[in-house]
Amino acid sequence: MALCTHLQAIAAIVPAPAEHVCPECVALGDTWVHLRVCQECGHVGCCDSSKNHHATRHFQATAHPVVASAEPGEQWVWCYAHEQLAEY
Repeated sequence: MALCTHLQAIAAIVPAPAEHVCPECVALGDTWVHLRVCQECGHVGCCDSSKNHHATRHFQATAHPVVASAEPGEQWVWCYAHEQLAEY
């Protein structure tokens, strides 16, 4: 299967956030499991294993389709629009 155009267009990976937190979960007083970084604007949100799904909610609100894992040692990007994963 060929990579979707969103994943092909990724020129640079936004680095992991300096503070390893989901700001929206912190504001709610909640916890999270893993963090994701939007590759279009740098928004940091929690993964779908987390209670609040802030990374997915960001995609739904903005249509920014690609996130990268912000977890140490993980080097992958995910396209929400085409449900495709790619490692880098």
